[in-house]
Amino acid sequence: MDTKLESIKETREKLQCYHCGQAIEDEHLHFDEKDFCCRGCQTVYEILHENDLCGYYDLESKPGTQLKSRSFEGKFDFLDNPELKAPLLDFASESLEKIRLYLPAIHCSSCIWLLENLARLKDGILSSRVNFLKKTLHLDYNPQEVRLKEIAELLTTIGYEPEFSLDQTEKKNKKSSSEALPLRIGVAGFAFGNIMLLSFPEYFGFEGLSDAGIRRFITYVNLLLALPVVSYCSIPYYNSAFKALRKGFVNIDFPIVLGIAALFLRSTYEVLSQTGAGYFDSLAGLLFFLLVGRWFQS
Repeated sequence: MDTKLESIKETREKLQCYHCGQAIEDEHLHFDEKDFCCRGCQTVYEILHENDLCGYYDLESKPGTQLKSRSFEGKFDFLDNPELKAPLLDFASESLEKIRLYLPAIHCSSCIWLLENLARLKDGILSSRVNFLKKTLHLDYNPQEVRLKEIAELLTTIGYEPEFSLDQTEKKNKKSSSEALPLRIGVAGFAFGNIMLLSFPEYFGFEGLSDAGIRRFITYVNLLLALPVVSYCSIPYYNSAFKALRKGFVNIDFPIVLGIAALFLRSTYEVLSQTGAGYFDSLAGLLFFLLVGRWFQS
């Protein structure tokens, strides 16, 4: 009898869950000629099988996440509250809402394939795109056909529970920063164009401005035009570099800040000491194109 029990135990230990690949120990479920370690894994398989998405298992060996329980009743009820949901959305209208969800369970190509086929699992989901490196899912859906709560429950059911952040202050700060970006581009572009225009005699070595007073006046005007570029247009880079330094590391904006400071201080010294015209045109041009790049990226 003991030998028989040991044989059954050894056989069970050799069995692996068809969905997640975990060794089957306590609970052993057999469905559709396949073995599962828990009801959750079997449920995921059933959902995929019903929607003809079992190609998920052809991409990786045992790609799924173990699901011992589907108990999330009430967990996502806050997503039905418009005031709590609004800060999470990237875009909202009557027929379209866009959201970026963080899914820490993303780990392989099968995850990408399944998540980018969510539209076949739920009516109302229009498109889904995965950023594998950031473990995020960019989701477009019709709120008149499917609720965000239902999408969160679906993702949790198939093993990709989303993590939500309700930090509204951070979201608003990012929004106000993006709204100020076009104004900063305009200020930098205005300064860049006018400094270039006033600096043409220097570029081509014209002798028409032989009067030292006129030359000095132009350099002071260039200095005044550069002040809003340094004080206002450069704020995003100052903030980014300062936050990184406070956390003990140097980010990509730190050398930009050093370049801005070097150009401005060197140019100001030349103007005040009357030893040159400075590099205000390069400074304004640098900020203008950096800000245009940031706007394009956003």
